[in-house]
Amino acid sequence: MNRFIFPFTLAFTALSILGALLMPQNGLTNLALLISVGLVSLGKIPAPWRSGLLAVLALTLTILLRLNPDDKLAFYGLLGVLVAAFLLPNLSNLVRIALGVAILFIAVPIAGLTNSFLFELGIQIGIFAALALGLNVVVGQAGLLDLGFAAFFAIGAYTWGIFGSPQASAFIDGFPAGGLPGNYLYLFMALAIITAAITGVLIGLPALRLRGDYLAIVTLGLGEVVRVFANNLDKPWNITNGPQGITPVNRPEVGPLTEFLKAIGAERLYGRPIDEPIAYSFFFYLLVLLVIGIVVLVNIRLANSRFGRAWVAIREDEIAAKAMGIPLLPSKLLAFATGAAFSGIMGAVFAAKQTFVSPESFTLQASINILAFVILGGMGSIGGAVVGAAAVTVLNIGILKDFSDLLNTWRQTGVNILGYNMANLPPQLNPAKYERLVFGLILILMMIFRPEGLIPEQRHRAELQEARQEAQEGGGK
Repeated sequence: MNRFIFPFTLAFTALSILGALLMPQNGLTNLALLISVGLVSLGKIPAPWRSGLLAVLALTLTILLRLNPDDKLAFYGLLGVLVAAFLLPNLSNLVRIALGVAILFIAVPIAGLTNSFLFELGIQIGIFAALALGLNVVVGQAGLLDLGFAAFFAIGAYTWGIFGSPQASAFIDGFPAGGLPGNYLYLFMALAIITAAITGVLIGLPALRLRGDYLAIVTLGLGEVVRVFANNLDKPWNITNGPQGITPVNRPEVGPLTEFLKAIGAERLYGRPIDEPIAYSFFFYLLVLLVIGIVVLVNIRLANSRFGRAWVAIREDEIAAKAMGIPLLPSKLLAFATGAAFSGIMGAVFAAKQTFVSPESFTLQASINILAFVILGGMGSIGGAVVGAAAVTVLNIGILKDFSDLLNTWRQTGVNILGYNMANLPPQLNPAKYERLVFGLILILMMIFRPEGLIPEQRHRAELQEARQEAQEGGGK
């Protein structure tokens, strides 16, 4: 049994049961499909068959999504196929890339052009995955606990939010009254990288001279300083519009994309017009995919570079790293700046997508959530950061909300389950309102049964196993 794939068995089992409850009309089909994905994930299917079976599963789930775009379980199954493809051993890189491209650029758009929720879910996963990857560089690879990471997300969002809206004309004479056109977003994505990286260096210069809990406390405070500035920079010059936020933030034009979709017959295929909201959902889905692809590639290259090795050395033993000639402060600053840059570029995309920027989006809770993604996925693991962000996003936006809708339906129809009339179910029992409670319980269970995370970094896993063995040996004496 492959140790990296085992955690997904529980997830697929839970999704299968939930799917049978939520969608009884095709629950058995989805149940069989997800069991197949689970078997592949467990490595029970012979290696030569895995590529073909994954392709068949992806095609079948795509057909299910095309027939019923509201079939969220089929969408979750596609995500499971994608994760399994990149984590299973003995699969060629060509197969992995082909499945990734087919699922992300063909299967999801096929259903998303009818059900834009799938695009929205994909966008949210991509945004949070980029943030988790940025913090993973700082915490997971360099071992620097940062509790104010959302500040860099805010820097990127306000970089475009101020100049891509009428806000800049409030304090810059002669600035266009409606803000810069939306197509300037691409330029400001690059500027957001630079601005966030510089902010990371400026915050890191005083903070990174500290270690451990002291560093965490200082970064927490500095992160809150950025949010407080955004909340109060509405006087004497109105730069951020204070707690009211900035709106509307301009978006790039999607006319060419709309015309392209019409030209390839998308309207005839789906039997509905390709309107602006659908086009924008598709546009931001593609943009987020592009950004997350770049972020993942940069992460991989950095992890295998001398900078990545220096970060790991600092994380393992700072004194030994210094003795080996590794410059501590420059290496730490590079980690801070790199993580901040990933967060900054996604902040600019977030501002354009939401068409609204507010300090309330960048609270301490946001920083804690991003840190939880990294811990859940596995500290230092690139795949773990992505899977951790995806798992929590699917749980919050999809599964808990669907389960709440199911309970409401049962409550309204008075269904009897095991002799209990669901009409008597307390209205306070709404899983969507308890997402933090559920997430907290998941983290507690993870820390007890799998502290290395869903997809642990090999070195970190070995360290935890060694510590566990030492504890057992010490307890036996």
